[in-house]
Amino acid sequence: MKAAEIVTALKQKFGDAVLSTVEAHGEHTLNVTLAQVKNLLRYCRDEMNFDYLVDVSSLDNLGEEPRFEMVYVLYGYSHSQHLRVKAKVSEDASVPTVSDLWATADWHEREVYDMMGIDFEGHPDLRRILMWEGYPFFPLRKDFPLEGKPSDMPDVAFSNVSPMADGPFVTCAGGSDTIAREPRARNV
Repeated sequence: MKAAEIVTALKQKFGDAVLSTVEAHGEHTLNVTLAQVKNLLRYCRDEMNFDYLVDVSSLDNLGEEPRFEMVYVLYGYSHSQHLRVKAKVSEDASVPTVSDLWATADWHEREVYDMMGIDFEGHPDLRRILMWEGYPFFPLRKDFPLEGKPSDMPDVAFSNVSPMADGPFVTCAGGSDTIAREPRARNV
């Protein structure tokens, strides 16, 4: 079964829960309601043979409502097809976990929670994975300033806004090779 046929079958099965479909460059995307996203993903796994969850990520559409969008990328080894499933999420909504469908979703969802602040209902261990517990911000949100936020926390990387130009985490353009462009090569 080809991806276009899979999309047609999912539209027939889930009806109004499939808000729209997009096909670009041979890749198929389903935009679905948040209320039905888990049921659709379970059906994709159980009935459509999408046995591999490639990725779970999110988008911040600052200024739109709903603000966030969840993105699930699926792959089926038996039919070699990819499928992208998207669902819009408002700032105060929870997303149902899919870690019970694919074990690999555990860390993906923790990363989305840590970087974007999106809560996953039913997740077995929803805690920060990259930032420390108690960190009050979500670094991948569009309203997070690139220069960082001031902090009064002692013994943390910076107590003031971190500098961007020539800072310890900024790569150098035009170095002779990748090692010379590496920030740690400057001994900052």
